[in-house]
Formats: sequence, C-alpha cells, structure tokens
Amino acid sequence: MASVKPGDYIRLIHMPDDPDPIPAGSEGLVIDVTDGPLAQITVDWMGINRTLTLIPSVDRFEIIGSAKNENEEESQ
Repeated sequence: MASVKPGDYIRLIHMPDDPDPIPAGSEGLVIDVTDGPLAQITVDWMGINRTLTLIPSVDRFEIIGSAKNENEEESQ
C-alpha cells in the first residue's frame, strides 16, 4: 500500500465484501490514504459520482496513473 498515494488513478479489479460494490473495471482518483491495521484508501470513482474506500488487504486494484505525472508532462 505504500506505493498508493493521493493523486494516483486506480482501476478496481475486485471488491468482494461490500454490500453495494463498485463495479470491477471502474476507475477513480485516490483522495486519501491511511496506514495502520485499519488502512483504507478513499477513492473518488469517476463516472459514477461516488466516493468509497478500499481496504488494501481485501480489495484488489491496480495503479494506472498519477495526476502529478500528468501535470508534469503538460508543463514540459
């Protein structure tokens, strides 16, 4: 989880334990990351106007980009 940070874009692979899960394949922007035994990643999910946290030890996702990297490329 240390590699996930606010400003990263992620794609959800699998969210098994949520009663109203985000659909697999959805993409979102990480807005907050907490550490520790109750670690969570808060994501603003694009296209569905929903914010929901991921639990790194339960939910599967991949990092697909970073807002910081995109901004750096635009300024060059």
